Amino acid sequence: MTVLARVIDYETTGTPEDADPEVIEMGSYDVNLTSRLLVHQSAFQSLCRPRGPIPAVTKAVHHIWEEDVQHAPPARDLWDRLLTGNGEPAWLVAHNAKFEQFFTPPWGIPWIDTYKVARIVWPDAPTHSNQGLRYWLELPCDRKLSEPAHRALPDAYVTAHLFIRLLDHKTPEEMAKISEYPALLKTMKFGKYRRNGVDMTFERCAHEDPSYLTWIMNESDMDEDTKFSCHYWLQKRDK
Repeated sequence: MTVLARVIDYETTGTPEDADPEVIEMGSYDVNLTSRLLVHQSAFQSLCRPRGPIPAVTKAVHHIWEEDVQHAPPARDLWDRLLTGNGEPAWLVAHNAKFEQFFTPPWGIPWIDTYKVARIVWPDAPTHSNQGLRYWLELPCDRKLSEPAHRALPDAYVTAHLFIRLLDHKTPEEMAKISEYPALLKTMKFGKYRRNGVDMTFERCAHEDPSYLTWIMNESDMDEDTKFSCHYWLQKRDK
């Protein structure tokens, strides 16, 4: 029996923080978890017609115009095709999966976030962006299939290759567990140490300045990844 992981990517009219964002393009590739190979014939891509306009700020990212999507089906008509078109997958995979999860119907399939897993597996990578990891890891991506960036199918293709490389280090079950938590950060690229030009890690700060991490965790308005990392490294120090 073939076990599949479905790697997906969306282009949208905005972020979850915006008012009523919509999916305007979806793309996916399957990875055969037995052979650890990309299933090329599984490729699925479709533009989606939104109810409202496409803001200029998002057009500047993906370059999708209203005229491109005026005859496309709405996203609600494509969810079943995305989920079951090539057989129901055992896992859903995305880079920064929190974004895709916001738009995706609750299918009850576990998610894997390649961004969070990459931060665990390669904490010292110069960047953990999708394209950055592609070049840093020298992933065997076909240039014709992986470009242009910031379009749904090429980005899903790159993430699929990243996921396959991550399978050398973690099982899907381990990746899914990592993906349940905020991203674990290593370097503090903010705050007083950044201003002073000090290359400070969370682990070092937990030993040298734990009160600063405690303040960030309990009283600051930092994001959940930063607060989670403070908590993790403080706990690890105390063990």
